[in-house]
Amino acid sequence: MKKIFLLTALLFMAMAVRAEDATVSSPDGKLQVKVELAGSLLSYSVTYGGKTVLESSPLGLVANYDDYSAKLTFASKSERKVSDEYELNRSKVAHVSYEANELRFVVKTAQSNEMAVVFRVSNTDIALRYELARAKNGETGAVRVMEEKTGFRFPSATTTFLCPQSDAMIGWKRSKPSYEEVYKADAPMSDRSQYGHGYTFPCLFHEGDTWVLISETGTDSRYCGCHLSDSEGGLYRIALAMPEENNGNGTAEPAFALPGSTPWRTITVGGLKEIVENTAPWNNVEPRYETKHDYKFGRGTWSWIVWQDNSMNYNDQVRFINLAKEMGYEYILIDAGWDQAIGKEGMERLIAYAKSQGVDCFLWYSSSGYWNDIVQTPINLMDNPIPRKQWMRWMQEQGVKGIKVDFFGGDKQETMRLYEAILSDADDFGLMVIFHGCTLPRGWERMYPNYVGSEAVLASENLIFGQNFCDNEAFNACLHPFIRNAVGCMEFGGSVLNRRLSKNNAGGTTRRTTDAFELATGVLFQNPIQNFAVTPENLQPEDEGGAPKASVDLMKRLPTTWDETRFIDGYPGKYVVLARRHHSTWYIVGVNAEKDAKKLKLDLSDYVEAGGTVEMWSDKSKSQDPDYQRKKIVLKPKAVSVTMQPNGGFVIVK
Repeated sequence: MKKIFLLTALLFMAMAVRAEDATVSSPDGKLQVKVELAGSLLSYSVTYGGKTVLESSPLGLVANYDDYSAKLTFASKSERKVSDEYELNRSKVAHVSYEANELRFVVKTAQSNEMAVVFRVSNTDIALRYELARAKNGETGAVRVMEEKTGFRFPSATTTFLCPQSDAMIGWKRSKPSYEEVYKADAPMSDRSQYGHGYTFPCLFHEGDTWVLISETGTDSRYCGCHLSDSEGGLYRIALAMPEENNGNGTAEPAFALPGSTPWRTITVGGLKEIVENTAPWNNVEPRYETKHDYKFGRGTWSWIVWQDNSMNYNDQVRFINLAKEMGYEYILIDAGWDQAIGKEGMERLIAYAKSQGVDCFLWYSSSGYWNDIVQTPINLMDNPIPRKQWMRWMQEQGVKGIKVDFFGGDKQETMRLYEAILSDADDFGLMVIFHGCTLPRGWERMYPNYVGSEAVLASENLIFGQNFCDNEAFNACLHPFIRNAVGCMEFGGSVLNRRLSKNNAGGTTRRTTDAFELATGVLFQNPIQNFAVTPENLQPEDEGGAPKASVDLMKRLPTTWDETRFIDGYPGKYVVLARRHHSTWYIVGVNAEKDAKKLKLDLSDYVEAGGTVEMWSDKSKSQDPDYQRKKIVLKPKAVSVTMQPNGGFVIVK
């Protein structure tokens, strides 16, 4: 009898700890996620083509009223197919067909509260999030997320391409973090980042012939922006915003109503082609509101990026309006200090003049001032709905088409709420919005119809600030298509045609890249509103210091939105070759960050018929020659040879 009792007890114990698992695969069966509940802990793993991409990694979160990461029991599981067809009018691709298989794995806590872990697996991407039901006590209708346990455990041989999360309240006027730190390429996994706070999204990993890009999407006013923690022996976790951000204002822990869900964490898996061409940021988000406005995307001039603060006067802005007209550009961006240097009445005259020349205006504003020490004006307007709407109404009356809002410096839910409030109010007044000194866009091109760009990268202004940034321009350019620009539009403000980054090429830092390189970045970097670094002196004759006429001619032609983007060749931090199509015209571009010339033979059969003619801007044969050669080539049969010098590049147009 004792033996029977003991066997029965052991049987019940075994049933109590029995593992429950489920597997969901991509439509082509190559990408696979396995979810497992074992020992009351929830985890998942990922394989691609039978190869382990992520080893067993933790799942779950800790709420203020319950723990959804431990002492869990199985409740249910279900699968379904997900499909969507949607259009993007301001990104790297115009039309997307999305198909995925979804697994919904539901667990219960010790208090009988339910949480579903949802995985959507397409042929190239995984999206996962948590869905929380209303608490079983019948009283709790809201959750405060204290911690996320979500992890990503990589094999030990993995190398990384990561940008560290900075300390809070450092940098210019204590305005960081702003996603502007320096990447390390092909680095081994380290247990500590530069500042000890982990890494900003997106995060690129490499092991063998497999690449993994991790980010998040769908973040709005109902959550904070997250990042990856430091590694714990190859395990990275989701980290919430830091308490010190925004001068301590607002909580670090996000909260939302129940039932509710977290944003999607995205994992793109495959070769570099899958990384560059991925649409994971937009596949599982929806528009937050509709618009009655027809927003027009395009190019703009921008005096501040080369001429700096002293250009913020009426006469210099007139020169850049005239430059925009000459270039055929749609916009001028009038940067910080316009309210003091030009004044409201002066701006009304300036805006009217721009309109008379067929040029529309974007105006700069600070996001606030109570969470940092920013002195650039206009300030203390965009964070308050009353003055914000008053100024937006004034801009609408004057015919202003957009705003650039700067210096956010944090990822707390309070700050995400401000991003969304600015976007929503701006749409009421027909204004497009660019964010600067800001967070990463997280699916916002599809979520907000008037959103047109975010910096969130070590952008072109740093070329002015230090020679080391010029020296490393090519290296950074060869990272962005694989990482930052792969998950969202990037308001970089580049394509510098000056050799010296100052008014009249008279001093300042020295550009190290060739002219062909700078022309290539006009296509390589994607943003629907491109404020290029062209200046009035670029239109002067070449013997008077102007840019080559062929450079100016190409800059006049470049579009800013794309119907299709294709990865051709490259390696992050070394070189990259991309093709982008605008309507029926293909732009094939490349840049090189290696110390030696890069010789390539490009098969252009997908872009040009054999015997067809293309235009090409390419480096001269002499290394470090800033000039380039422009020629027409007849393809025989369908390939072209090109050499990119160090810090060089090329552009092919068909």
